[in-house]
Amino acid sequence: MAEEKKGFFKRLKEGLSKTRNSIVDSFSSVFGASHIDDDFYEELEETFIMADMGYETTEKVIENLKERVKEARIKEPAACKELIINIIRDQMMVDESAYDFEKKKSVILVIGVNGVGKTTTIGKLAAQYKKSGKKVLIAAADTFRAAAIDQLKTWADRAGVEMISHNEGADPAAVVYDAVSAAKARNTDILLIDTAGRLHNKKNLMDELAKMRRIISRDYPDANVESLIVLDGTTGQNALEQARQFSNVTEIDGIVITKLDGTAKGGIAIAIQAELNVPVKFIGIGEKIDDLQRFDPSAYVEALFSGFDEDRSEIDILMDEADL
Repeated sequence: MAEEKKGFFKRLKEGLSKTRNSIVDSFSSVFGASHIDDDFYEELEETFIMADMGYETTEKVIENLKERVKEARIKEPAACKELIINIIRDQMMVDESAYDFEKKKSVILVIGVNGVGKTTTIGKLAAQYKKSGKKVLIAAADTFRAAAIDQLKTWADRAGVEMISHNEGADPAAVVYDAVSAAKARNTDILLIDTAGRLHNKKNLMDELAKMRRIISRDYPDANVESLIVLDGTTGQNALEQARQFSNVTEIDGIVITKLDGTAKGGIAIAIQAELNVPVKFIGIGEKIDDLQRFDPSAYVEALFSGFDEDRSEIDILMDEADL
């Protein structure tokens, strides 16, 4: 497990290199300043926004930094490096209880617009849960998108788990009904449900998701319901806006950010969690099964800022903070 995490961290660091290079280059001049003043904070703000951390999140970080600088009576810009890293890491921390659903009989509703990586996320989660010894079932409730069912079946086969599906165009709620019945009959630990991502018609989407939840609550009251939204990390602020729109029509328990490999917008993970107050629970950095893992704020911040503080050893931090 430790070697697997180290390997994932290495790929994460490589994937976030575009964002990191942009940040580190900008910080070279910011922290070369002789003293802390308004210009120093403005340059920091610009750097964070360019990394797609978002205006609101950036303001929170800057205000927190100002308070800590005042309390500690810091005068030199270079002394703020560790403070910034800690502030960002602390606000991204995910409580271990966020993964309690994995220890219970759970139905996981996977939501998000088309093209963000929902199908691959479901396949990867299914494979990982099965590998850990759980009985897993997949439901193809995105019955409107052409080829969605076939794509999900490919991943179900790859993961070695069974899938419940109807024909294209069928009622998604009927698929969920059959999937819940099958999950109970087969003593399934995790039921993963793929859902449609039609944000252009919010009322239909809201009604559809609400109907699914009613069926689950009525027919499988002992199951824990977890709603995960999948977002494409390469789309930056668009991903944040999608999360906002979905949160307006349905409850969201956690966030999955995909495609973080090779993006210059890696700061979006910080913005999404801070602004929505919903934890990022998984991140993806590639197409392989093990390229989706639990979100580790310490490893993420280290991958994003390594090289920013030359006095910090990335291996030491990964070992200490990620408990490897």
